[in-house]
Amino acid sequence: MPRNQQVLLDNRPQGEATTGNFKLVTTDTPALQDGEVLVRHHYLSLDPYMRGRMNESKSYAASQPLGEPMIGGTVGEVVESRNAKYAVGDKVVGMGGWQEYSVADGNAPGMLRKVDTTHVPLPSYLGAVGMPGVTAWYGLVKIIEPKAGETVVVSAATGAVGSAFAALAKARGCRVVGIAGGPEKCRYATEELGFDVCIDHREHGDLKAMSKALKEACPNGIDGYFENVGGYILDAVLLRANAFARVAVCGMIAGYDGQPLPLQNPALILVNRMKVQGFIVSEHMDVWPEALKELGGLVGSGKLRPRETIAEGLAAAPEAFLGLLKGKNFGKQLVKLV
Repeated sequence: MPRNQQVLLDNRPQGEATTGNFKLVTTDTPALQDGEVLVRHHYLSLDPYMRGRMNESKSYAASQPLGEPMIGGTVGEVVESRNAKYAVGDKVVGMGGWQEYSVADGNAPGMLRKVDTTHVPLPSYLGAVGMPGVTAWYGLVKIIEPKAGETVVVSAATGAVGSAFAALAKARGCRVVGIAGGPEKCRYATEELGFDVCIDHREHGDLKAMSKALKEACPNGIDGYFENVGGYILDAVLLRANAFARVAVCGMIAGYDGQPLPLQNPALILVNRMKVQGFIVSEHMDVWPEALKELGGLVGSGKLRPRETIAEGLAAAPEAFLGLLKGKNFGKQLVKLV
């Protein structure tokens, strides 16, 4: 059996996460039991939610255990199988974690899924046609429920979720406004992703400036907002929200270091009769087939052309992950393992 490199969570962050929270080890790959498959990972997905799992605190999911490989989505190839549903050579997506190989129970619901790479590249199943894409789809379609002509806004606009959100919202006839960091990302948002406008939060770094920028970008107000960041950006959106606006709360990356993110004027939620709903996409597996079909069509037709930032080798994962939390990535952050 092949030797397996893994990145473990060695200790919990005290405030900001560092590379010292992780440990790179090499271990043996266990022998397969009946029903199991051995997957060699080609790519590992890095996502902001992982930062919250590193803390030992109340959340929507259990904390990442110490001394075990970090949680994470993976795509790869079956290299050994003791399950009739999977053959050697099958391309699969799963939650293999921060390691080069994983053993999966091929009979467990949701553990592993075969994918077709004829029209959709393998890495896309970790981004636009995977969990981030379905996240964008659910927040837009099921919570914001946009109508043609409405204005929708998304923060972290050029990431894996934001880029899918733009394509999905444009397909529904919306005016789509993004918020991203830096002129290069904002150009990419408008020139390649189809955003009508993109606001550079680095140039509008406080509530007053962001509110003014949103007023200019959204002359008819904001009908729907997809929240990935929190902080003053959410405060600014609430100031510009229309009556009966809907907010899908997906992430609060501004608060992942454990500091509270107070709202300045929560009364606006009442004044505008707004719907504000948090969600976890893994709790809505029933919509995944419908969402993946639409997302796969957008990628296959070229209407959604997401970029990827790729780190090389498992040892590069911790540094790439910390860069993701600071917005250093461009599009989906992946680690190439093969």
